[in-house]
Amino acid sequence: MIDAAPVGGDSVEIRMRRAQDATEQAREAEDRAVEAARESKALADRARQVDERGRARVKDLDREISRHVQQRVAEAQKAAEEFVKRERQAAEADAEEQRQEVQEEVNTESEEAQRDAEASRERAEELVEDATEALAEARRLADEAAEAARSAAEEAKRQAQQLASEAEQQARDAEARVKATEKIREHSVAAAKQTARQLDRDTTNGGLKSYKKPELVELAASVGIKQPTSMTKGELVDALTKAARKR
Repeated sequence: MIDAAPVGGDSVEIRMRRAQDATEQAREAEDRAVEAARESKALADRARQVDERGRARVKDLDREISRHVQQRVAEAQKAAEEFVKRERQAAEADAEEQRQEVQEEVNTESEEAQRDAEASRERAEELVEDATEALAEARRLADEAAEAARSAAEEAKRQAQQLASEAEQQARDAEARVKATEKIREHSVAAAKQTARQLDRDTTNGGLKSYKKPELVELAASVGIKQPTSMTKGELVDALTKAARKR
């Protein structure tokens, strides 16, 4: 499949490795986004807690102020109604100033907590977007790798079919050559038998017996007599005579 990859392009293995790396990076980006979201939630919870504590402080202070004012009013009423009025006004003014200071502190802390939570939320959204883009890239690379693998498989299949066709043609050619060889051998055997018959009938020159043993061995081998080299000259003559008389 690697060898069948398009010329000039990356191999299937490299494409698959890129796709795996991109998938891993996307997964890591997704984990970072989840962690940032958790941090954002924690900061938002902290901002809410700070705001709740501030409200509780204001309420506690209001109760304390009310108690303190009532106490000073009660004490002032013993001295004089006018003194009570002035003291009450002074106490209320002091209380309002103190309340304003505390309220400002609470507002400042709450605003800082809200800003931190908002920044964390934006960062989490950015990480989620990065993770989404990384996942999309990983999917694209995986699709490219799959397409390359499919092309390589089709090319390998085509080459296999071509090789099978060539092998089938070679087998047919070999079978034809075998048949041709068989015909040649049959023709050679027939010709050798015809020669043996002619020599056997040639009484003028002494027939087969007038030939030397190596010549008789070669003639016997050509007509299909087995192990002619182990025979004597007389056995060769007899075997050739029998073979020449067979059709």
